[in-house]
Amino acid sequence: MRRGAQRVRPAPVSSPTPPTASQSTLPPSDLEEAARLLRAGELVGFPTETVYGLGADARSEAALRRVFAVKGRPGDHPLILHFADAESALAAASDVPPIARTLADALWPGPLTLVLRRAAWVPDLVTGGQDTVGVRVPSHPVARALVTELGGPIAAPSANRFGAVSPTTAAHVRADLGEDVALVLDGGPAAIGLESTIVDLTCDPPVVLREGGVPREQLAALLALAPVGATASVNRAPGSLPSHYAPRAKVVLVGKDALRTEHERLADEGARVVVIEAPADDDALSALAHDLYARLRAADAANTDVVLAVLPPERGLGAAIADRLRRAAAPR
Repeated sequence: MRRGAQRVRPAPVSSPTPPTASQSTLPPSDLEEAARLLRAGELVGFPTETVYGLGADARSEAALRRVFAVKGRPGDHPLILHFADAESALAAASDVPPIARTLADALWPGPLTLVLRRAAWVPDLVTGGQDTVGVRVPSHPVARALVTELGGPIAAPSANRFGAVSPTTAAHVRADLGEDVALVLDGGPAAIGLESTIVDLTCDPPVVLREGGVPREQLAALLALAPVGATASVNRAPGSLPSHYAPRAKVVLVGKDALRTEHERLADEGARVVVIEAPADDDALSALAHDLYARLRAADAANTDVVLAVLPPERGLGAAIADRLRRAAAPR
């Protein structure tokens, strides 16, 4: 397929539940074509349970360089390697502490990235020049099937321009990247809607570098300790810059008590305003996580001036939602 051609099947209706088999399987010919393009150094958009990834063959220096060029991503900002199984993922590390296997057994496949000491074969372009590498095993069957078809790891950041709102559907990828991506595999809306949690296991105690699809509480139960703040780590991680995940609209954080007054003030000034008010209920938090990026994109599509956001309670997925909203609201 020539560059820019995109085979896309209609996406199913958005749902916060994980993809069913009918939502997430694709004809073998689609996966074969995607793997062929990856081997040829092209970039492929593909679904994961978190967000859509911009995939490159991790063994191709030219393809890796193209990822950074297409995204406008700084060269020292590392990429995450995606694998089909835990043993392959851990083989990207020169040292695998016992806790890595504990977390892999409990949480892979799933929305968890482990930062480990890199093996010698891992390219510098993947790690941003660091001596560590981030690895994960996604739970979306299309993602794992694509890695299997390729026969090697896929390096993939989110399939959007750097610093912008992450894509959670194939349509988002096409809208953001256009002909810069050779093919987009449509596996339906991302089930979680927020990126993976990143945990640095080269520190003692382990450090959460990015809040995400695996809540801290779940990690703490498995680690028998609460992961500490990112200040204890010197490693860079995707999505950790102060300004990130940002729509074109200005994002303003307000307290619940001030929401109505601020909304009325902005409306009186003629501003187009969208409100994101996080619920306290855990199930509703999961639904907000699933829909957050789509809502930010919809605000831009409606030419919104200001997104007023009330942060959720920082438990469960609420911590990841709050992290994304703070970064979206940061000075750009």
